[in-house]
Amino acid sequence: MIEHKWWPRPAPYLDVWQAMRQFTEARDAQTADEIWLVEHPPVYTLGQAGRPEHILASGGIAVVRSDRGGQVTYHGPGQVVAYCLVDLRRMKIFVKEYVALLEGVAIQTLAELGVAGACLRPGAPGVYVPMAAQAESRAAGDGLAKIAALGIKVRKGCAYHGLALNVDMDLAPFLGINPCGYEGLRTIDLRCCGIEANVAQAGELLAARLAQAFAAYHHTGDKP
Repeated sequence: MIEHKWWPRPAPYLDVWQAMRQFTEARDAQTADEIWLVEHPPVYTLGQAGRPEHILASGGIAVVRSDRGGQVTYHGPGQVVAYCLVDLRRMKIFVKEYVALLEGVAIQTLAELGVAGACLRPGAPGVYVPMAAQAESRAAGDGLAKIAALGIKVRKGCAYHGLALNVDMDLAPFLGINPCGYEGLRTIDLRCCGIEANVAQAGELLAARLAQAFAAYHHTGDKP
């Protein structure tokens, strides 16, 4: 089973990002994959192709230009980030399949935590849940709100960055951006879904399900 570890919380984004790059640069074909669980202090991150105009009002929150894919997102207390440092070549998996794997694991984890109806949204990576009818006017046009975001970087056939799950957050900083580049996209967390879980509980379950999915590829070379 792939091991996971917690970084001391809160862990500055730049420190973890630099460590991921160093780990990936130094690894070889025998290096074991790892999952790092992190809770960051408040930070906005822009992906490689991220457009600064999607940051509407940073409000003093640091903005970091990252090397992951995707547009802009927010990390902060009450959110667990699972950074997956995995050898895609060894798993015999393409990037599109890997993204689908991460999204599938997030949906599985949410279901186990008691969140019903978690789903994908065409053309918008990440995982969404239906809003209550009275809140739909503040959600996306299809009544969905984003609860998990993902972004990856692949170097030398190995992936890093990963998946962020909103657990029990101050969601106000998401109003300072167009999340993932989508104007008016609503975000939500487990607490808003009526789920009582803390970052440690949600992170442990998420890491366990990620490790199981990765191990299935390592053992069979096929989709789990």
